[in-house]
Amino acid sequence: MWRSFGAVIEQGSLSGAARQLGLSQPTIGRHIQALESELGASLFIRTIKGFEPNASAMRLFEQVKTAQNSLNEAAILGEGSNTRLSGAVRITASTITSHYILPKMLADIREQFPSIEIELVPSDSAENLLMRECDIAVRMFRPTQLELISRKIGQSPMTCCAHTQYLAKNGAPKDIKDLYEIDLVGFDRSELLLSIAKQLGFDLQRSHFSLRTDSQTAMWEMIKAGLGVGFAQTVLVEAEPEIKAILPQLVIPPLQIWLTTHKELFTSARIRVIYDRLGELLGDYFSTE
Repeated sequence: MWRSFGAVIEQGSLSGAARQLGLSQPTIGRHIQALESELGASLFIRTIKGFEPNASAMRLFEQVKTAQNSLNEAAILGEGSNTRLSGAVRITASTITSHYILPKMLADIREQFPSIEIELVPSDSAENLLMRECDIAVRMFRPTQLELISRKIGQSPMTCCAHTQYLAKNGAPKDIKDLYEIDLVGFDRSELLLSIAKQLGFDLQRSHFSLRTDSQTAMWEMIKAGLGVGFAQTVLVEAEPEIKAILPQLVIPPLQIWLTTHKELFTSARIRVIYDRLGELLGDYFSTE
């Protein structure tokens, strides 16, 4: 019941809590009703938008979060003493890495360690290793938490690119300023590309993107479909014969590739072997310094 209670507060609705916990919405609803009945108090204000916690619920939530953190820390410490090369290892990475890079590596890992189950979580948000949402993370930035162990794998250069069909129809841009006049594929709500452009002295605005999505894989597929000019990891561009690199004078900062786990999980035999082997495979794949 308490897990459902915490999830409803975090998600703001029964449906959101159900998705988070992998349960049905009616089950979450029954948990909340049972908890309120047991406490003899109402915890939520039912609104059109969802479930709004009242003051009593928020006071309880602070205690629940403290208890959850303690349980997670205990689970991590317990996991660290596990010496078996069996069980599950949960890996998270960006959607691009998860969909286009990791599958072949996981095939190698599964062949070498068939008793270890792999759970892959494609996500462009920073999954929380401290809350056991994953065991190993492939990051495009250096994590700063002291409780984590991080290893720099290398770096992945970025390329401005387009499909040959698009270039044949519209011509290849010759100058960076030409990007203002062509079909650009970019982010919708994320300002990542805009901030990188600003660092390069390039005044790029959201309105300059003719095609927008916050899904990195959808963006790559749009480029592959010939919808416009975009930006992608050079290793992906080089693997697609119909995608051509353009504007070599546009030097984009490379992505830094980091492999991360919790310092206590690093002593778990199954997590350690997957961490080490994944590091070797990623190191072979990405350019290193």
